[in-house]
Amino acid sequence: MNCAKGIIARAWVNRIACTGSDGGVNVMFCGECEGDMATLGIDFGTSNTAAGWMRDGVPMVIPLEGESATLPTAVFLDFGAKQTLYGKAAARAMMDGEDGRFMRALKSVLGTPLAHERRQFMAEKLTLIEVIARFLSEIKARAEAATGETFDAAISGRPVRFHSADAARDAQALVDLTKAYELAGFGSVSFLPEPEAAALSVTGEGRILIVDIGGGTSDFTICDKAGLETRVIASEGLRLGGTDFDKQISLSHIMPLLGLNTQIGNEFGGGSHAAPRGLYNDLASWEKITFVYGDKMVREVRRWERMAKDKVPFARLADVLDMHLGHDVAYAVEAGKITANGASEALIDLSVVEKGLGVGLSNGDLMTQLFPSAQEIAQCAAATLKAADMTPDDIDRVVFVGGSSLLGVIQQRIGVMFPNAKLETSEVFTAVVDGLAIAAGQRVGG
Repeated sequence: MNCAKGIIARAWVNRIACTGSDGGVNVMFCGECEGDMATLGIDFGTSNTAAGWMRDGVPMVIPLEGESATLPTAVFLDFGAKQTLYGKAAARAMMDGEDGRFMRALKSVLGTPLAHERRQFMAEKLTLIEVIARFLSEIKARAEAATGETFDAAISGRPVRFHSADAARDAQALVDLTKAYELAGFGSVSFLPEPEAAALSVTGEGRILIVDIGGGTSDFTICDKAGLETRVIASEGLRLGGTDFDKQISLSHIMPLLGLNTQIGNEFGGGSHAAPRGLYNDLASWEKITFVYGDKMVREVRRWERMAKDKVPFARLADVLDMHLGHDVAYAVEAGKITANGASEALIDLSVVEKGLGVGLSNGDLMTQLFPSAQEIAQCAAATLKAADMTPDDIDRVVFVGGSSLLGVIQQRIGVMFPNAKLETSEVFTAVVDGLAIAAGQRVGG
């Protein structure tokens, strides 16, 4: 959906003809009009996924794992049982040390060459687009089992920009996600920018800035709310989110314990050099962790250990790679970040790597570490104002959605920008899917 002044988000679907598409956002795989197909709203997120639909005129979130409103966007290919696990079950299998491959933050690979590479997964070679498709197919199956409906069509949330610095990758990401929905068994899919979906679900009136900070992106929508009508004025987005914050903390606080910036002696002659940074960047990136493992890399790190004066960090790194503990470390960083956000001090517990190993993370450290990112996010909010031809004083309310919007450094920086606006926190994990359910109901109702 292309943002423009005067678009009524409440009636957004009426702008899309059944025989065509609006900027590539409405795709029909069967080539026929949807009619009264049941439509499922899916908020496919970097960290968590949710699904919703309209039941008796009320948007309902569909429990996808027990009573939980969201399902972690995680996949575990269990080599022993030869089955695929999803959500918390996937994370549990990984933490229990089951033999297999764990993947999280798959949304971040959309639009990149990594999404199209064929890799061996159990007995078959798959692309990550096909892995995403299987995750979406599981969402479809669970939603149908929970509701008794058959969902032939989907309305999916999407970032305003998958890749804010690369237009070609941004366009390719939408192509990739569309293909995943097709492979997942949906007859058609439409896309609605996530902050615009959230705008549909937010109650109250006035001129509102939606600040949606998720796992992989930060997205903004300025809209006017009056009664049942939502008028979208402008939307902007930035590829920066919670997983990037985790990476920053990991690189600054954790990776030095595994050898980052530690010197390795040269094989010939004197002198030394720092350990290659690329491995650490990948090990700190949720979507790349699973691809750093392998006997060849373990042997290389063991070589670094032999040639380093300080051997302990590389011994730890080799153990992390050999025992596939990268995601355990990432979860520890994420937990430390969440704790430090609400307390003066947190401990990033790395006892899974080495008994008694850990590093402190204070609230002050967190604020300082993430302040440059908060500045970038504030600049994107300013760009949204510029696109709407407005000033901060034109905004009545700022509504935060998305799990990473709860970070104090984000709310503080945005609050400084809008001193006269009322700051509110909405349903941070379900505001987008609630809006997608509303859009799904309007799509059927016309």
